Order: sequence, then structure tokens, then C-alpha cells
Amino acid sequence: MSEPTPDPAGFDWTAAEHDVAEVVDLDAERTRRTAVPVDPNADDTEPDDDADGPAGPVMVDGIDAQRRPRFTLSGFRDATRVPIVPSWLKSGTEFVKNAAALTGFGVHSLGFHTVRVPLYAAVLTMRAPRGFARICRGYNRWLWDLEGEPVRQSIVRAAIDHPEEAKMYDRLTSKRDRRVRWRGLVTIAVAVALIAAVGAVMLAPTSVQYTALAVLVAALGVAGAPTGKPLLRTAVVRHDAAPLTSSEVFAALAALNIKGINDAIRRGDNGSRWFPAPITRENGTGWRADVELPRGVTASTVVEKREELAAALTRPLGCVWPEVNAEVHPGMLMLFVADKDLSRAKQGDWPLLKSGAVNLFKPFAFGTDPRGRIVTLTLMFASMIIGSIPRMGKTFALRLALLGACLDPRAWILAFDLKGTGDLSPVEPVAHRYRAGDDEEDIEYGIAAMREMRTELRRRTKVIRELPADLCPENKVTDHLASIRKLGLHPVVIGIDECQIWFEHPKYGTEFEEHCTDLIKRGPAAGITLIPATQRPDDKSLPTGISANAVLRFCLKVMGYRENDMVLGQSMFKNGIRATMFARRDKGIGYLAGEGDDPTITRTFEIDGPTAKTIVVRARTMREKAGNITGHAAGHTVNTDAVRRDTILEDVAAVMSDQDPKLWSTVIVKRLAALRADVYTGFTADQLREALKVHGIKTGQVWGNDPDTDETGNRKGITRDHVLEALTKRDRDNGTGGRK
Repeated sequence: MSEPTPDPAGFDWTAAEHDVAEVVDLDAERTRRTAVPVDPNADDTEPDDDADGPAGPVMVDGIDAQRRPRFTLSGFRDATRVPIVPSWLKSGTEFVKNAAALTGFGVHSLGFHTVRVPLYAAVLTMRAPRGFARICRGYNRWLWDLEGEPVRQSIVRAAIDHPEEAKMYDRLTSKRDRRVRWRGLVTIAVAVALIAAVGAVMLAPTSVQYTALAVLVAALGVAGAPTGKPLLRTAVVRHDAAPLTSSEVFAALAALNIKGINDAIRRGDNGSRWFPAPITRENGTGWRADVELPRGVTASTVVEKREELAAALTRPLGCVWPEVNAEVHPGMLMLFVADKDLSRAKQGDWPLLKSGAVNLFKPFAFGTDPRGRIVTLTLMFASMIIGSIPRMGKTFALRLALLGACLDPRAWILAFDLKGTGDLSPVEPVAHRYRAGDDEEDIEYGIAAMREMRTELRRRTKVIRELPADLCPENKVTDHLASIRKLGLHPVVIGIDECQIWFEHPKYGTEFEEHCTDLIKRGPAAGITLIPATQRPDDKSLPTGISANAVLRFCLKVMGYRENDMVLGQSMFKNGIRATMFARRDKGIGYLAGEGDDPTITRTFEIDGPTAKTIVVRARTMREKAGNITGHAAGHTVNTDAVRRDTILEDVAAVMSDQDPKLWSTVIVKRLAALRADVYTGFTADQLREALKVHGIKTGQVWGNDPDTDETGNRKGITRDHVLEALTKRDRDNGTGGRK
């Protein structure tokens, strides 16, 4: 190694370094700072290791300085108190459910064994001889003390080489003789008792003799039972799931290969601080584990790996339900492991299946969560969106919501089955409006019904606005107002299956979107609830104005985060609410958001078609008693001629002559009614505006007059040139020269 080149200026760098800085021994300095000062007057006794207080200064950012006191008033005040009485005792429904299950188990077991009494009697009879032989053999061994014979024989063999063992044999023999004499006396007493018992039985009535014989045979049969072959058959086969332990959860989380968890384990974290509360049994259906993940690890990353977590826990996928406990922080995981697969576990009947009515202003049963608890749904003051991929239970969920609405005898039900398979046909007997299919006439029926609802919405807002403050203090429909028939503020529930067919329609899509957006925004305050359901959640099938304003959201399995957030709301996927985690067999299971504080995994009650029809029969009876059979259910039809684009333009052009190039909308509808009374009777200016809007014709301020009233002025109206231009454009686009 070469020597360093000397500085040409001759400067001594080593001396300069000693003058400027001092080299400090860090270990010695730390020892000096933390050392306890020595008192020269103190004795040489050893310090007390149990003395209070630290041995040295405590760093402000150290664990000791930041550790919270174990017992504090604020800690007790903020702590979550475990209920004194279990929830299954406080809940009447749950108690009755458990009692019914226990009673059913008892009745089933009793009936099962009662039917097999002849078989049990035959088996006992066959086993009785063997039992008698066993008893005699066992009693003989006891009487002659044969259990001690091997010991005595071993002493005899040992005495051959060790004569002193003979004394031990003498002592054992003496004890055996005394024991046998005493047992012989007992045997004599037992024999006398048996003879007396047999004599008493022989003198007893015949029924007593047969009873005694049956008891004797049963006792001998039980004594003669072979090993491993019990007499009674198994009435109920139990499949008890293994308990969930913290070590099992820790090992499963470690197997997910999540970076933050892996780093914590490498640092020596054994997971002992991950569980702020013990793993508890919930509702008798599974185990709940609250897990505080290592810092920097979000619970949503675990939710996303639900399938891997189930594999690591060696449990069925339908039993493992991880959720984010956002009330605490994003890293708090709530893991529920059910005893049975949620999609295959037996679900109780819908509480309203056989009896009961619904008040749409109050919650009604919609499904159950993984713990078996009832999940409710409140349709008033909120619109709802249902979305999923095909064949996951979307239509069943929509039909269940409509069945609940059917059981409120005040409500109007509007059901539109655009899939056309008749899945919503069970509600037809009580529906105010009903249509199945996506043919042109079905679409026209739907547009007419939506225009009718827009008109109804305006009427309701006017009624609410004019009500006195003491009757309607919050300017919205209430339960009391909905029951006042003369006000016409009864609940209205509109269900649309495969709503994308409406919104993507080339001619009517824009108008459908406008109607539904207005109803979903303003309808809830007026008592109108809209429930669109789609199997393709995207911007076209669920326009932003609709998806952004719905309060209730039910999302079954979807394939990506866009569809997830389109149904459940913005950033739900990012927050760990992911309907993508559901498997294909999780039919009818989804996230229900908007009903409570947090989205809830919900399995809807499964109501098939025949059962739904039975429920609707009861609902129609209730409506007949209330006198509320209206619309389609009463045999009324909707005239769709007024909404057809191939006649409205010609009709408007026909009632506007060259002498009247501009007319008020109110005048035009009067002339239309005079032109075709069967079509335009009751047609309003608002309906005219909506019918012409799809052709690009907008109403504007026009100067005109009303010949019937001689009024003149500037009002909303139509220009005839605009109508003729729209008519020409339509015929040109359709390749026709006139009316179809």
C-alpha cells in the first residue's frame, strides 16, 4: 500500500483534527448518563430491585413513557362493557328460535326412538343370555377373589429362589380366605333376597310379572352389549366445527404473504398483541375474532385475500367472512368464522311468510347476516340499487323487496320485468302497473307509466307544500299522512328488473334516464321509492344521476372494482367493502349498504315463485279489505298511443295550421284531445313536452292566445316549423316518406 502524498503546503491535518473535535466513546457515555449516583454515606447493602421508579431517566418517546396506565377513570368510562345478560336471552325472537330448535330436537329424538322400540326389544332379548353369562362370570371372579390369583402365583414362583417370600404368600392367603368368607356370607344374603323376590313376583298379578321379566331382560341385555355397539341408534348426527384459536388465526394471517405482516413476524412479533379482545362465540353460529393488524397493514388487504385466508384456516370459503372495522381504524380486522357454509346453511323462514303486514315507514326483514341475525330494510325516504353479475340472486332480491311492499295495503306497486321471463309475475295481482318484456309496446307502456309517475310526483309536492305546518312540519310524507286517503300520499314502490334496457334504448333512453333521475332524487320525500336492478353495473346501465343519489344499495357478486363502486358507492372498494370476494355459489349473498351505519353482508330470504304467489294472495286479501285495488290489478290498462313517436308529430302538426305557426302547449293539448279523444283525453302540457323532447323539440316562450278564454300573452308553447323539421328528420332517418 503506498504512502499518502504529503500536503504541498506542509499543513498538519492530524493535529488540526485533534484541535477541532474530540472522539467520544458512545458506550462509555451512555453508561455514565444512566448510572445511578453513588452516595458516599450509604452502606454497602445491595439495592432493592423491587423499589419503585426507574433506574435512570426515561426517554419521552420510549415505551415506558408512552404506556397508558392500566387502571384509569377515562379507560373505564370508554371501555366497551360486555352485556350481563346474553343477547339470546334479551331477544324474544332469538329466544323463541332457540327454544323451538331445542323442542324440535326433543320431539324428533322421542319419535325416532319410539318407532324403534320393537327393534330395541329384540336386540335386548338377544343380548340377555350374554349379559347373564357376563354377570355370573364376573360374580364368580369376585366371590373367589380370582383377581388376586396372578399375584399369589407370582409370589409362589418367587419363593423358589427366595424362601423369605413364603411369608408374604402366607399373609396374602390369609387375607384371601377372610375376603372369601365375607363374600360368601354376602352371597347367601343375596340368594335369599333373590328367592324372596322371585316368590313375590310369582304371587303378583300377570302384568307385574311381565313388567319384571321385561326389566330383567332389559338389564341383562344392557349388560350383554358388545363393545362399540350401543343399543340406541343416533337420532341426530352433529357436525361440530372446531373452535377458532388465536394461534390458528395468527398462522393463517402469516400464510397470506402480506408484506407488513411478514415484516412484523421477522422482527419477532408473535401476534400476542394482535387480539384486543378474546375470541368469542357469537349467536351460536360461529366465532368472532377482532384482530389489530401490525402498523401499516390495512384490513382491506386481508378481505381481498378471503379465499387464501379460508384455505389457511382450512375452513370452507362460505364460513370465512373478514370485514373492516372502520369504526376503530382501517387496520382493525373483524373476522367471523361460521360453523356452516353461509350459502348452504339452513336459513330460517321469512318472518312474513305466513302472517303479518308491513309498514313501509318501518324496517321489515330482508335477510340474515353470517351470524344468523335478521337484517332489515326500510324502503321509505330512500331509493335503492341492486346489482350483480347474472345468476346471483338479483331478481330474487328485487322480488323480495316488492313482496314486502305488497304487504303494506296502502302502497302502489309498479313492477317492470324487462328480462321478460315473468320473475316478477307473482306481484301482478296487486300491482298498480305491471309489464313483462322488452318489445316496443312494453317500452311504450313503461314510458307512459314513468310520465304518470312524474306527474304524480308534481302533484304530491304541491299537496305537501300546501299542507299546514302542524300537519306536515318537515315537508315530507309521513306515516300519518300516507294513511289519509284523500291526500293521495300513499307509498309508491317502483321495481325495474334489467333497468339497462330502458336507459340504453335508442329512442327512449334519454327520457327514461330523466324520469328515473328525478324520481330517485325527489321521490323519497314524496313517498316514491325507485328500485332499479341490473346485471351489468356501468355508466350506461346505471347513469351517474341515479347511482350517485341512491341511499340503499345491495351488491351481490361483481367482477371488478368499478362495478363494485358503481353499486355500493364511491371508494367502497378502497375502503374494504368488496363484493368481488363472493364466490359463484354465494347466491343471494351480498353487501347491503345504507340501512345501517356500515355495509352488512346479507343473505336474502329465498322466496320461490309458488311461495311468492301465496304471499301475494294474502296481500291482495288485505288490499281488498282496505279498498285499495287499483290500476293493473283492477283491470285498468294504460293507453300508449299518446307516447308513440310515429303519431305524436303528425298529430301536433295537424292541429297547428299555417295560420297558427306558434301555439301555447295548453292549446295544443286541447286540440289533440278534440282530434283523437280516445288517445289524448287527459293528456297534459308536461306530457306533451316530454313526448316532443326526444325529437329535439323544446318548448319556449311564444306569443299566442286561447280561443276558449280569449286570453293572450307570452307563454310556453311550440313552433310549427320545429315540428315539421323534426317530422322530416324522423322520416328521413327511418327511410319512410310519411306515417308508418
